[in-house]
Amino acid sequence: MPLPIRLRKQWTAAHLIGAVLLMAAGAAVTLPAWIDIFRIAIRDQEASHIFLVPLIAVWLIWARRGRFRSVMPTGRWAGPLIVAVGWAMSYFGFYHAVQAAWHAGAIVVVVGCLLSVVGTDVLWRFLPAFVVLAFLVPVPGMIRQMISIPLQQHTAVVTQAVLELVGAPVELHGLSLTYKDVPVTIAEACNGMRMVFALVLVSYGFAFGTPLRGYVRVLILAASPISAILCNVVRLIPTVWIHGNYPRQVGESFHNLSGWVMLPVAFLILLGIIRLLRWALIPVSPFTLAYE
Repeated sequence: MPLPIRLRKQWTAAHLIGAVLLMAAGAAVTLPAWIDIFRIAIRDQEASHIFLVPLIAVWLIWARRGRFRSVMPTGRWAGPLIVAVGWAMSYFGFYHAVQAAWHAGAIVVVVGCLLSVVGTDVLWRFLPAFVVLAFLVPVPGMIRQMISIPLQQHTAVVTQAVLELVGAPVELHGLSLTYKDVPVTIAEACNGMRMVFALVLVSYGFAFGTPLRGYVRVLILAASPISAILCNVVRLIPTVWIHGNYPRQVGESFHNLSGWVMLPVAFLILLGIIRLLRWALIPVSPFTLAYE
């Protein structure tokens, strides 16, 4: 049922202009943190997923574009409170050397500036697009190690098993695979961290950018680590073979180029999960469209 014209007219060009100007002001006062995030994303390959976050956020908003017909600029009082919380986080992070809090505070400040103009109704109607902004925060080293070490171990074991299955004799020593007397260290060649968060982002965007039931979304997110391991195994198998048959530079070039190819592979894996559920006659789509 269409909204009355009176309600539709509450959105004006002033809201758009005000939101852009206030967000620009929030970004300006937290500019050092944003510059630091950008520098880390450029220099650290394990943080390169940050460049995907704006694309995923835009996709999640576009998938819910039908909600713009009913969303209203209400609850703007919460915006300044969110700005204050973000500023406190940024202040604490900067003066106590907690980099994640410094970065997260800058993001919260800009989000608060947006909500000060458009209101919290936008936040709740487009919540997945706001949640994905958390991936803009570079992952602290301790957390990266907690994820990468078990990922390396599982990747090494599965890769060795697959290579031996196809007749390629490979020896596993710790986190190093040796093929034709050429060692390939998992931690250096394919620790998974360079792509794991990109793959999680793809899973998140797929789960919340497609009309799915809640438990299916949980299943997709829960399967994202397994998808990351599978994609890294697919990537590592030819890498090990190339290292054993060609100069090291060729293997490194192949490995670097094949990284982003894993994103469409992960997407196909997710499609396969949905098809498998439908084949098993398990309801996947909601009763009503979630984005209306």
